[in-house]
Amino acid sequence: MSWYCDIAPGHPFHGPYHDQEYGFPLTDERALFERLCLEIFQAGLSWLIVLKKRPAMVAAFDGFDVDKVAAYGEAEMTRLLADPGIIRNRRKLDAIVENARRLQALRAREGGFAAWIERHHPLTKENWVKLFKATFVFMGGEVVGEFLMSIGYLPGSHREDCPVRLRLNAFEVPWARVGADFYLK
Repeated sequence: MSWYCDIAPGHPFHGPYHDQEYGFPLTDERALFERLCLEIFQAGLSWLIVLKKRPAMVAAFDGFDVDKVAAYGEAEMTRLLADPGIIRNRRKLDAIVENARRLQALRAREGGFAAWIERHHPLTKENWVKLFKATFVFMGGEVVGEFLMSIGYLPGSHREDCPVRLRLNAFEVPWARVGADFYLK
């Protein structure tokens, strides 16, 4: 997504995400769940729509608290479907709730979402997609690839000459531990 490095700087929505979040390592369960949900919401839509609706989605989904979202029933679904501030796609909304429930089970089995991701690292994108499809719902190559790129587990979030990429070098970005060539397999 190196084109993002061209369009994002200075943009009111893309800029902050590109400069402060995209490609940076994440381990907080709530933040990981939010990012996964945002990628699900983006499927078939522009990332700009997702970024513009993000504050409303954070509010509508109780800050993407996994346990709260996992407890959602039909009343919450009715509320979400009536909320014009969010992306109202029933399949995506159902996937968010189901994935919260699956994250609870994963937490019990693996010690958490971050621990599960780290335990499987490194994998090629193809193998990550297979793993995510076996574990969660509404997972495709774009959702999984962008999610993992956005949290530093797959390379490609920034061009090599991007100032943010240079800042990322100061972090222990997971994909860099094995090098970009590993992911070309």
